[in-house]
Amino acid sequence: MTAAPIGESRIVTDVPARLERLPWSGFHRLVIAALGITWVLDGLEVTLAGSVAGALRASPALHFNDADIGLAGSAYLSGAVLGALFFGWLTDRMGRRKLFFITLVLYLTATALAGLAWDGLSFFVFRFLTGAGIGGEYAAINSTIQELVPARYRGFTDLVVNGGFWLGAALGALVAALLLNPALIDPEYGWRLAFLTGAALGVIVVFMRFWLPESPRWLVLHGRVKEADAVVDGIEEEFRKSGVSLAAIDPRKLLALRPIQGHALKSAFDTLTRVYPQRTMVGLTLMAAQAFFYNAIFFTYALVLANFYAVPAEKVGWHILPFALTNFMGPLLLGRLFDVWGRRKMLTLTYGVSGALLLVWASLFQADLLTATTQTIGWMTVFFFASPAASAAYLTVAENFPLEIRAMSIALFYAAATAIGGVAAPYVFGWLVEAGSRTNLYFGYLFAAFMMLFAAGVAWRFAVDAEGKPLEEVAPPLSADP
Repeated sequence: MTAAPIGESRIVTDVPARLERLPWSGFHRLVIAALGITWVLDGLEVTLAGSVAGALRASPALHFNDADIGLAGSAYLSGAVLGALFFGWLTDRMGRRKLFFITLVLYLTATALAGLAWDGLSFFVFRFLTGAGIGGEYAAINSTIQELVPARYRGFTDLVVNGGFWLGAALGALVAALLLNPALIDPEYGWRLAFLTGAALGVIVVFMRFWLPESPRWLVLHGRVKEADAVVDGIEEEFRKSGVSLAAIDPRKLLALRPIQGHALKSAFDTLTRVYPQRTMVGLTLMAAQAFFYNAIFFTYALVLANFYAVPAEKVGWHILPFALTNFMGPLLLGRLFDVWGRRKMLTLTYGVSGALLLVWASLFQADLLTATTQTIGWMTVFFFASPAASAAYLTVAENFPLEIRAMSIALFYAAATAIGGVAAPYVFGWLVEAGSRTNLYFGYLFAAFMMLFAAGVAWRFAVDAEGKPLEEVAPPLSADP
């Protein structure tokens, strides 16, 4: 049986069940590559922004101090908040595929323009637009992953794709180490080439995404039954050509939909506050904690190395490189446990351990017992657990809410959490670093650690055990018709 209209508005479909029965294949690897490569580029671009902090401060065109560099990070995050809200709304309205093209083009264009900035204001504007593009990417990409990947692989796939950010960060550290070496190139041109290099590499991603289809689940919801069928038929045909026999669909897994009318934003708020208030509280807590934790530490890491350990700008990348690789290894090695051991247990473990480790290393930093190398080792241990925790926050808010508002929900949580825990963090910590007080910075780290520990407690008590369950079972569509 395939998706079919019943009467004038009611639709009965087996599309979700057909997607769930698929074995792991080259199609799913394509999803990881075509969508995950964006996070690689994002990691490249954000790491370059952090690594070139010293070059930006020395730039005769920008005239930045440490607080200005933190403010540039806040401009990026502010754009991400507004971009997530606007493009998240469009993603639910216009489809996943259109938006992950639109947001990617905006992101790459703004990144390139940041490399051509002629003064501080233009740099802030282009960083804001870069953030708007990446904020929209979060909603479009995470909803697409959720709706194309079977439940038994959903957690691992989502964590690895989001963790791909750190492969880009490692690449960015290498690029920065080369382009910011004054023996090779003038630093004023080096930081500009760093941004332009990231944008040039991103053009490849545009072509890769042409191979990805629209989400069949989204197509069915919007009455485009034949298109949804065609997408799933195409995926299944590859298995048949390979001699793989697909199991028959259990009639009990058919889904009946009666599309609803209404404003997407209003539906999202009503669903979050009235239907799933507990899930909303969990999602907001997880997202806010990881946003503050990451943005406070990572956006000002280069400044800490320069101000407290006298690491020159051209050598910052060599400290960020192992830090970034560890951030990717966390989701890669622990991600499968989110599907096998369970969401709630792993959320508690990763949030709790990363918060506890930050308490330890922050105390050593405050006591002036670390070097630049041991400080890097400390952050590596902390973020081995914090990285899968942060990625799992996006997994949680994507799978815990209905199809009709999935992208909008991701956008709302990202926007709220970034506004609460992220936008101010780079500027505040930039100011703390510039003040030169280890004690003041120590208390900032303590606050970030306690946010993660609090989130661990919330996850243990209230998180949903969504592992292995189809999306329609975790959160039935608002338009479901029993």
